[in-house]
Amino acid sequence: MAQSETAPARRRGLTLTTQIMIGLVVGIIAGAYVSQYNPDLARYFNPFSQLFLRLIKMIIAPLLFATLVAGIAGAGHFKDIGRMGLRAIIYFEVVTTLALLIGLVTVNIIKPGLGVPLPSASAADLATAAQTWDQLLLHTVPTSIVDAMARGDVLQIVVFSIIFAIAVGMIGEKGRPIVQFCESLAETMFKFTNIVMKYAPIGVAAAIAYTVGHGGFRVLYGLAWLIGSLYIALAAFVVLVLVPVLIVFRIPMRKFLRAVKEPAVIAFSTTSSEAALPRAMEVMERLGVPRRIVSFVIPLGYTFNLDGTTIYLSLASVFIAQAAGVPLTIGQQVTLMLTLMLTSKGVAGVPRAALVILAATVASFGLPLEGVALILGVDTLMDMGRTMMNVVGNCLASVVVAKWEGEFVEASDRELALAAAQGEI
Repeated sequence: MAQSETAPARRRGLTLTTQIMIGLVVGIIAGAYVSQYNPDLARYFNPFSQLFLRLIKMIIAPLLFATLVAGIAGAGHFKDIGRMGLRAIIYFEVVTTLALLIGLVTVNIIKPGLGVPLPSASAADLATAAQTWDQLLLHTVPTSIVDAMARGDVLQIVVFSIIFAIAVGMIGEKGRPIVQFCESLAETMFKFTNIVMKYAPIGVAAAIAYTVGHGGFRVLYGLAWLIGSLYIALAAFVVLVLVPVLIVFRIPMRKFLRAVKEPAVIAFSTTSSEAALPRAMEVMERLGVPRRIVSFVIPLGYTFNLDGTTIYLSLASVFIAQAAGVPLTIGQQVTLMLTLMLTSKGVAGVPRAALVILAATVASFGLPLEGVALILGVDTLMDMGRTMMNVVGNCLASVVVAKWEGEFVEASDRELALAAAQGEI
């Protein structure tokens, strides 16, 4: 029976992950060629990239709603939400603090901002205030769930879905038809995701081709130390934080890496966490994380556990101070870190969120906004790394919470191999 199942899968050829990697390489080559000979042609790649992002975004709202309601109300788990949420928040805050510390240590050792001239152009258009604590609190509750779904506001969709699921669970058998509908809808949306993923290699190739073709490799030269510092900090975070977490919680490292590689590549090439969200949820469920935990922890992490973004913010803030010649004491940097810990919680749903938070933070410390304009030129290249780390960190968080809850059921090598052969991982 196993042979009959796997033989057709083998005949399908390359796995989806391999196709995406090929698309990434082809996109880089095409972008480099266009950048050198005719940069104006780069704009023709953008619609194909945006098409992929639109296809993904139309999945997110129904997928989150269906999985949360089916997982919480269907199995009567709404009593456990408080405990699971508390554990998730504790983990998020510890990891986020470590991410900020790693960013600060890296930028103080490498000092990428020394000798970098600030542009004279005004950066007033970036002086957008970050959300204050009261705005963030109010932002968690939607005035209209239809509006929240239309905008793709993950946090508001999660809050509405959890309360709705609890209400459905409280009415008992009368709510069973709703639960059955959401279970069917969740399965349908995962199949929907598989269909959309057939276009992923083209979307990824177009996204990276547009990025390289539009800016070229020349954008790397002036701020190479800043870009290098970020990727060094991200690598340090993986080695010093994520790997120890895998070891402490006894998470199968090889299987986790195998499962997370596809959403990580999608996030890196599209610079969109949303583009990787449906696939990340699916592969973590296949790894052995219960659907109710996956659908709760990963979306929640999009607001409270942006590891790559927090590293970027701490590093970029001190970089601007170095470029401006403004010395920051250890006490000021600690204060800066605490400010970033609070303001970074409001990045969900904000366009160019990291730049918005960075502009608000440096302005509050009297640092020149021209530094933000300087970083803007290479932001996309750094956005790739930080977005990938955000996705990987949230995938790991879902496994950690599942292990903490005692509900992680590790998938076998055969199950993962079959899923990969069928193009599902």
